[in-house]
Amino acid sequence: MAASRVGICFPDRPEFPAMLQAAQRADELGFESIWVFETRLARDWVSQAGAIAAVTKRAKIGPGVTNSWSRPAALMALTCATLDELAPGRILLGLGAWWEPLASKVGVHRRMPVEQIQEYVAAFQQLLTLERVTYHGEFVRVDDLELDLAHDRPRDSIRVPVLIGATGPRMLHLAPQFADGVLLNFMTSPEYTADAVARITAGAREVGRDPSTVSHPQIISCAMDEDGDKARDVAREMLTMYLGQQPHIGLASGLSQDYIDTLHDLLGGWPPEPGGIERAKTHVDDAVVNHFCAAGTADECLSAARRYVAAGAEYPIPVVLTPETTMDIVEAFAQFTPQDAGAETPQGTSA
Repeated sequence: MAASRVGICFPDRPEFPAMLQAAQRADELGFESIWVFETRLARDWVSQAGAIAAVTKRAKIGPGVTNSWSRPAALMALTCATLDELAPGRILLGLGAWWEPLASKVGVHRRMPVEQIQEYVAAFQQLLTLERVTYHGEFVRVDDLELDLAHDRPRDSIRVPVLIGATGPRMLHLAPQFADGVLLNFMTSPEYTADAVARITAGAREVGRDPSTVSHPQIISCAMDEDGDKARDVAREMLTMYLGQQPHIGLASGLSQDYIDTLHDLLGGWPPEPGGIERAKTHVDDAVVNHFCAAGTADECLSAARRYVAAGAEYPIPVVLTPETTMDIVEAFAQFTPQDAGAETPQGTSA
């Protein structure tokens, strides 16, 4: 069994059979949660979660994260209710406000993301009570609607905890008012984690909520290899793309605007021009990689994860960046313990 609370997260890798084998092994080892990305337009979370639910018995399962715009609240409630039928009491909903330019490319005009996601969660939770719901918000509307559920399924209220994929300070502060917790973003630094947890704590106390009841696990980019430099190179490419695609993440973790602008210029904008990623990678040195990722040997990855826990994360959720070492990541994190976290200090960045 796992030595401490840990999760695992699969982005668009590894291949589906290998992902299911790793999920099954994580479940056997006592991992608390298994998450799947719905990043870009690579894989949808529902198909992955359903397959994982079918081959696991204990671990909780959810998207890390899906968005609150493309799937109406009623349909999301139905989706989670259906998954709960397959894996009773094990479904989580990681929910975010989406990002540009993907949202606009599929015809979604995002505005007032905090207010929109609050309405979405309220309608979603009401529908899972299985009562007839009417909800009229500025962004979410439900008229005299209830979930039917499958034939002969008991009509008991369904519990699906909602964790907000919050990055900005306002969303972090307000999330405890309307959600069960926060799923702390990956490609961020331990210093960012400490600041985010402080904001979550303050937000909980502001509404009279015990901060310890607000779940806040940390998704961590993880590239693992016996050759630590090889793993860091994999993480470097992913980090370069991520900072180019979502520069606010880097800014939130302390990178300067000048650094982000230079990276953007080297990429040739976003999407990057041919050769842009190779050029921009030279601007992302090992200090930056180590600041944002758990990359290197197994010991180096576990040490990095301890820094996030020391900064206040509830527990680590490594994201598999090296598909060929997926099972190695699972086996290594099964041995994770934060007991020596106090000896770890966040690494600085040269950026």
